[in-house]
Amino acid sequence: MFRKTPIRILLSDDHSLLRTGVMTMLKDESDILIVGEAEDGEQLIDKYFKLVPDLIISDISMPKLSGIDAFSKIKKKEPTAKALFLSMYEGEEYIFSIYKTGGSGLINKNIVKGELLFAISKVLEGNHYFGANVSAGDLNKIITKYSAKKFFDLKKTHLILTEREREVLALIGEAKTSTEIASKLELSKRTVDSHRTNIMQKLNLKSLPELIRYAVNYNTELKKTDK
Repeated sequence: MFRKTPIRILLSDDHSLLRTGVMTMLKDESDILIVGEAEDGEQLIDKYFKLVPDLIISDISMPKLSGIDAFSKIKKKEPTAKALFLSMYEGEEYIFSIYKTGGSGLINKNIVKGELLFAISKVLEGNHYFGANVSAGDLNKIITKYSAKKFFDLKKTHLILTEREREVLALIGEAKTSTEIASKLELSKRTVDSHRTNIMQKLNLKSLPELIRYAVNYNTELKKTDK
């Protein structure tokens, strides 16, 4: 990467060891500058508008606000904002959620330096990067698979589902795993899985992709009502 000015990066993760690891990988790159760190979604929003970085590198799952939710709020105020997300999980549902939010890519937390630099360059060029094994064609297939809207009525959904089931549905729409949902809601994973099953039965959803896209669209409609 060659630029007249350094690439200014805001790094966001609730684990200091991971932030340190990323900074260590990038410290010898003269055209990259880590301008700030954030430990949760709220800090990410605050520091973004104070520092105005060229790129956010953020964990998906963080306290207070997920990385995806925080970036969604940033994107509404600054449409040109760019984000590359970190996660131990790389499933299609994560890719779709990040894409729909306006994020530019997803990389594994175990990424090596060469691939991280490649991902940063691709994103700053205006492209998407979801891993070496996800081509542009693969991305288009994922988008088509998950974005086909299943009709739903927000009011009807609220009537059908219990308050707890709606909480679980919203968190599924944030690309959280059952384990992460269990931790956030202080439930057992078995209870969360039971809620997922009930949600699918009540909403007549036949597969995980249907549940994911319904949850993502549910969150989109919720945000519209908040405006």
